[in-house]
Amino acid sequence: MKNVSRRGFVEQLGLGFGATMLLPSFVWYPKSKTPLYAGKKLRVAVCGLGRYANLVREGLAASQYCELAGIVTGTPAKATQWKTDYQLPAKNVYSYQNFDTILANKSIDLVYITLPNALHKEFTLRAAKAGKHVIVEKPMALTEQDCQDMVEACKKHSVQLAVGYRLHYEPHHIELKRLGQEKVLGQVRLIEASLGYRLEGISPDDWHLKKALAGGGPLMNLGVYCVQSSRYVLGEEPIAVTAQYGPVTMPNLFKEVEESISWQLYFPSGAVCTSTTSSNSNIDRFFAAADNGSFELSPALSYGPFKGKSSQGAFNFPTINQQAAQLDGIAPYILENKPLPAHISGEEGRKDLRVLDGIYKAANTGQKVTLV
Repeated sequence: MKNVSRRGFVEQLGLGFGATMLLPSFVWYPKSKTPLYAGKKLRVAVCGLGRYANLVREGLAASQYCELAGIVTGTPAKATQWKTDYQLPAKNVYSYQNFDTILANKSIDLVYITLPNALHKEFTLRAAKAGKHVIVEKPMALTEQDCQDMVEACKKHSVQLAVGYRLHYEPHHIELKRLGQEKVLGQVRLIEASLGYRLEGISPDDWHLKKALAGGGPLMNLGVYCVQSSRYVLGEEPIAVTAQYGPVTMPNLFKEVEESISWQLYFPSGAVCTSTTSSNSNIDRFFAAADNGSFELSPALSYGPFKGKSSQGAFNFPTINQQAAQLDGIAPYILENKPLPAHISGEEGRKDLRVLDGIYKAANTGQKVTLV
């Protein structure tokens, strides 16, 4: 990978788009075809209009089952721009202060939260209390307990809670899961999954560098992808972890959060996953060694375009709009009032934070930490 800024990193989104039929397996179709679904759409308000919100907006534009219906922002200029550009009615434009009045708005079904990590819990609780379904970006919150509180609040108010696991709907990653969980090449023994990029041109005031808002450094914002990939490829939960912080090479930026961190996850089958996430190195790869072969992706955990192969040959899957595929994987369940699948639920997000909490504890203590 060449050096990229954070903006460049999140803008590496493939062309085309993906979708699912109502409650089926993954389906991809080109943009030129007639849409497959013409029924009631899930009306979505995007909460937090930072960089990632633009990718969500593009996903909504390509989605079969969702549409952009409203926004929540603390920046009046953004509110005006989005309202004008996407012809949003004034009643569907909210500030953080008046957000709770969304309770009375029957033209919004779901709130998609793309705020800084520390605000995920607050706005999930507020959205749930207002009777709105929620999709919250990763990491789900700052701690496992925060995640549990979010899950319980959504249950209390009878709304669904999903976490933005876009790669669960991406065909290369669906293949990784198949190869691993179905033991196509035998038992997976070793996984290497790493994701990082060298920060360039970022302001020292960026929220990703503030522990109170981000909860941590690249582990929180990128490492969660590495943890996810090992968990879904093995179909197991890690039982222990060791971890080590990397050196600080940019002390002007990394005063509050780690610059890089490496860890090793140990699984019940005996498999081990080694990972590094970093803000001073460009890396984006996944490799799994099994008893009878191996499989890999590189790029692997960002936005691609992904390139993969196994001992059986090269992968041959289309490039998709990952956000559209994710939205169209979630929306049919909500539209039909059916429970979301476990792999993208709030409970899945809680499991990730349990592992992230353990990684930090292991790095801070230098000890092997048991994950209960």
